[in-house]
Amino acid sequence: MSKFDKIRPFYDAEVNKAICSSINHPMMKALMSFAFPDVDDSVWKEQLLRTHSIRDFQINFAYQAVKKVLEKSSDGLSTSGFEKLEPNTAYLFISNHRDIILDTSLLNVCLHDFGLVMTASAIGDNLVKKDFLKTLSRLNRNFIVQRGLPPRELLESSKLMSEYIRQLILRENRSVWIAQREGRTKDGNDATHSGVLKMLAMASEENNLIDYFKMLKIVPVSISYEYDPTDALKMPQLMAEANAEKYIKDKNEDFITLLSGIIGQKKRIHIHVGDVLDTELDTIANEFDNQNKQIQAVVQTIDDSILQSYKLWPTNYIAYDLLNKSDKFKEFYTENEKSLFERRLEMRIDESNSQMVESFLLMYANPVVNKMKYENAI
Repeated sequence: MSKFDKIRPFYDAEVNKAICSSINHPMMKALMSFAFPDVDDSVWKEQLLRTHSIRDFQINFAYQAVKKVLEKSSDGLSTSGFEKLEPNTAYLFISNHRDIILDTSLLNVCLHDFGLVMTASAIGDNLVKKDFLKTLSRLNRNFIVQRGLPPRELLESSKLMSEYIRQLILRENRSVWIAQREGRTKDGNDATHSGVLKMLAMASEENNLIDYFKMLKIVPVSISYEYDPTDALKMPQLMAEANAEKYIKDKNEDFITLLSGIIGQKKRIHIHVGDVLDTELDTIANEFDNQNKQIQAVVQTIDDSILQSYKLWPTNYIAYDLLNKSDKFKEFYTENEKSLFERRLEMRIDESNSQMVESFLLMYANPVVNKMKYENAI
């Protein structure tokens, strides 16, 4: 028994048994029919039954499924920064978080295409309550983040996850993906939560925390979608927050959001991987000797990288101009793109509710506002 058994993905030796137990599940059939629409069931079943490692499952099945998602529900994926990464090297990717499944799945497609180490990826236990989804996530090298625990258990859980991330990167040479915050960004404001860095720091065995962060090879990642397929689904929570009300999720809300993110239209998508944090960490170490101040400075460095490198789309500029009743960014979009976005607004939310309209527009406009804080970023 490993102390990580509660949260880890499958070992390769466990993969085939897990596949055998799930192969006839209706959701497995739905997934495979989507990924391989012209292939007879017996063909993919035979191939699955011959699968004995996570890598084989990811490359032969998950990779193909994500490629099909791109083909059916996007206008393509572009990238920048990957050529700076080294093969056979483990990194800690800290990413903004827009889509439950696709953020990390698309990153792994890119890593594979560039011949780089793919990630083990954090996933909240609220997303894998159904047995099949938990099995699928473990087959896809996800490790579980335990949510909603009492303070003492939360501390123990955070320490366990921190130690597991250390083991993956430093002992197993396995890259790791974690979101910059718990839960997806709903309002378009990408911000790293200091709790994520504090969790990572728990496994440090070094005298100097910054030395440990350098060992982890932290790489900030920004992902942007021209259209957010879950934009309308975010409205109830944004409305509750705007009215200072407590928001309670519906029972199947996470699952509906997960599916909508996969099948909904996204148009263009861009992933940028930043530089490995290195000289920035040296500067922080020289400037601060207090650990909390060091963590805050690292948070700011990650935010600076993500916000400055975030790819802005016509939808972002249109939302900014509509919100501010201006034509400040009209050179960045066409009249046709503007009318399509206005049509989306009309179709997806109640336009008579001014607060809802403002929240919807802010979701798309905030990345512009954030990028404007940096000189020459736009």
